[in-house]
Amino acid sequence: MAIYSLEGHKPQIDKTVFAAASADIIGKVTIGKGAGIWFGAVLRGDIEPVIIGEGSNVQDLSVIHTEKGAPALIGKNCTIGHKALIHGCTIGDNCLIGMGAIIMNYAEIGAESLVGAGALVTEHKKFPPRSLIIGSPASVKRSLTLEEIAGIRHNVENYQKNAARYQSSLEIVPELAF
Repeated sequence: MAIYSLEGHKPQIDKTVFAAASADIIGKVTIGKGAGIWFGAVLRGDIEPVIIGEGSNVQDLSVIHTEKGAPALIGKNCTIGHKALIHGCTIGDNCLIGMGAIIMNYAEIGAESLVGAGALVTEHKKFPPRSLIIGSPASVKRSLTLEEIAGIRHNVENYQKNAARYQSSLEIVPELAF
């Protein structure tokens, strides 16, 4: 991973975090215990802080950035799916943000919610806990069932196990001679 200090702001990364070598982590970024930052992810805390909660995972090619007055706050045990764009918003604990979803400035996603793949959450939108949020622009389709909430937790637990596996056994292979 590439870790960059910017204007004296150095990322704070717990020693238990798995961060892929191709991830970029810049400036005012705090990453909690047991989190996973996957391949090609970019976390840019160059304007306001980016905070990744304990046990959360930011999957491949996702971008997390901020806006003046709008930090990016991701709760504990969240999954940020592949190629998601998270910009200056707040995501509660135990949420799943689907692949390719976009969440814009000042939006708030309540705890234990699921934002569907490809959803567009526009600026200043606020969603209650346990919501299924889909569409473009995104809206609440319905409340999540207890089974769906358990599924979110199961997903994040799998990513926590996978991060531990990668942290303990991933090795760069030297160039192969042909």
